[in-house]
Amino acid sequence: MRWWDIGPVLELEHELFPEDAWSAGMFWSELAHARGPCATRRYVVAEEAGRLVGYAGLAAAGDLGDVQTIAAARDQWGTGLGARLLTELLRAATAFECAEVLLEVRVDNVRAQKLYARFGFEPIGFRRGYYQPGNVDALVMRRLSDPAPGDPADPDSADPDPESFKPLQGETTHG
Repeated sequence: MRWWDIGPVLELEHELFPEDAWSAGMFWSELAHARGPCATRRYVVAEEAGRLVGYAGLAAAGDLGDVQTIAAARDQWGTGLGARLLTELLRAATAFECAEVLLEVRVDNVRAQKLYARFGFEPIGFRRGYYQPGNVDALVMRRLSDPAPGDPADPDSADPDPESFKPLQGETTHG
């Protein structure tokens, strides 16, 4: 993700998360930590035919990674885009030498919970009222260090579900 992606990212952010969308300032702040030798963030976007269709971000602190955000346009649901974005974040976590990766997901977002479970994330707790202003609880999930080669949670392994990883025509990711 680059500064010029913030506008399209915000459009998708407000479409998908109208009640608790991030502000432009939040994205600018995250991107400020994504470059240079002391970078602690990795943000990527996915585009199809020149249109931004998804984005994702990871923060690293010590040996802990935290998925900050991940989103795919509604017309991309079921195409494997979320899995590809998550794979990029897990590669970044490996590069940052994270021993574990945490994330929060809305308790009512079963689709995302299934994706994370497929990648080796396990529930470890709840954050009550985490998503505001809707007062929706978050399920906290954790994935421990690198899985064994061939494990579906290994981002470099064969696709665990080839049907969910259909390539998108002209899709590119950059960060």
